[in-house]
Amino acid sequence: MRSLTYLGCVLVVMGLAFWAYRENYATQAAIGEMSQVQRQIAGLREELGVLRAEWAFLNRPDRLRQLVDLNFERLELGPVESGQFLDLGHIDYPKPPPPPDMVSDLLPETDPAEESQP
Repeated sequence: MRSLTYLGCVLVVMGLAFWAYRENYATQAAIGEMSQVQRQIAGLREELGVLRAEWAFLNRPDRLRQLVDLNFERLELGPVESGQFLDLGHIDYPKPPPPPDMVSDLLPETDPAEESQP
């Protein structure tokens, strides 16, 4: 009986060792994947910084003024004035659909041919 107990303990220890071995490699894989994701995040943040700098460079007021001056005749751009805005009451919005008839919605639909038959 004692040898059966020893054999059982050895099998349990071997099973636990195998489980710990697998968990160790799974943890190492997760750590490697996490570091790869962190490198991707750092690269994307760097790219975002470059894109923000390019956006700021392209939206300089002096550059935009030169573009407006170059394309004035084709685009006919001009300064915005307060008289160009309208009150919302002047806008012709489409009329909303009429409300459904409440009584006809509550009644079940029946076929007139069915009502005439006894």
